[in-house]
Order: sequence, then structure tokens, then C-alpha cells
Amino acid sequence: MTAGTVHLIPVGLGDAPVSSWLPEETRRVAGRLDTYIAENAKTARAFLKTIGTERPLQEITIHTLERDTDARQIRQWLEPLRRGGEIGLVSEAGCPAVADPGAKVVATAHSMGLRVAPWVGPSSLLLGLMASGLEGQRFAFHGYAPVKTDERIRSLKAWETASRQHGQTQLFIETPYRNDAMFQSLLQALKGDTRLCIARSLTTTDEWIHTLSIAEWKQHPAPELGKRPTLFLFLASR
Repeated sequence: MTAGTVHLIPVGLGDAPVSSWLPEETRRVAGRLDTYIAENAKTARAFLKTIGTERPLQEITIHTLERDTDARQIRQWLEPLRRGGEIGLVSEAGCPAVADPGAKVVATAHSMGLRVAPWVGPSSLLLGLMASGLEGQRFAFHGYAPVKTDERIRSLKAWETASRQHGQTQLFIETPYRNDAMFQSLLQALKGDTRLCIARSLTTTDEWIHTLSIAEWKQHPAPELGKRPTLFLFLASR
């Protein structure tokens, strides 16, 4: 008997028409599934309502993947797939399992011999890197920087050193309400010739992507980041 499939379904990064960021074939697959694993059932149902489903939303099972969900629970969710069938995995935004707890589900699926099928959709990390003009062959994603200012400054300086030594673009995100504080920390921590890209609200009508050296950023008004999803990328001069 052929083992079942875990479908990795990307979701949107913001308010934009589905047709602008999700291919039709990915929508078709997502719309036929009757079981999902998601961090938040409410936002998962909102996504499914947006793309359209073959069956009523109330008939679709959504398992909630929490930070402390253990491997045994995940295996229970996936166990029916040993006999065939399929299940969807979605993230809160963008691609599942990339900077996302869904990676635990994918690892468990592989350990059970299940098929894992990644589907095309928006990845803020790759979109931002593509548009930055920075080094696209060597890069490192750090997730979130420390919250405390002094620790954040130390981390930024360490990442800049790694960037200079390895010719490596550094990528990270921030909780949106701390975007402005992060921008000021970048101006404080990084050297003037380090190039910084700010990629805000990717794939939406509010999208804004700009790359300047730190010295140039200091000569411009601060970008309007507000509480909008933003990716930060920088590359130190060697």
C-alpha cells in the first residue's frame, strides 16, 4: 500500500488577491484536503475560505500545532497516512516549515516513511533576498534578534562580523511593533559601508523594498515601518 502525503501549503504574507501569490494548482490541492495541521485554526480557516474548498469549512479537521506539541501527538495525526490519504500543513504566514514549527511535522513525516510534497507559494525570505541586491549564494537567517537593546546590538555586530568574514548576507525578522527600534539599532550597530535592505509588506499593495548603505540610510528619513511585517537584510563590505 502506498503511504500518504503531507502537503506543505504556503499562505499569504498580507492582504492581496490570492491570484497574485498562489498558483492555481496549489489552490486546487489545498482546496480538496479535508484535514490540516496549523498553528491557529481560526487563521487557517480564514485562508481556506479565501482560496475556496470543495467541502464546507465545518467539515474540515484542523489539528492545532502548539509550541509544546510533542512528537507522539504529531505521529497520531499522521498515523492514518500510513494507509494512504493526504493532509495539509500551513504556517501563520508564508511557507510552512521554514522558520516555522511545522518543521517538526515534516521531520516526523519523513521518519514514518510518508511522502512530503512542497507546493509553490510566497516565501518572504527568498523574495526579500531576490530583491535586495545583496549576496544571494551565501546567506544566514537568524529568526528574531534579542529584545534587549544591548543584547540586540551585540548580536548585530556579531552578524556583521560573520557577514564580512564569509561574504554572507544576514537575514532576520522582528515583531512588527519593534520595527522602528530595530531600524535605530541597525544604524547604531553597523558600519557605514554595510548595505542594509528593508523589505516591508512583501506581496501586498503596501510592498516597499529599498537597499542603501548605513551611511546613506542616516541621510534619509526613517522608513515608515509601523506595525507592518518587515524583513531586514544586510551585507558587510569585505
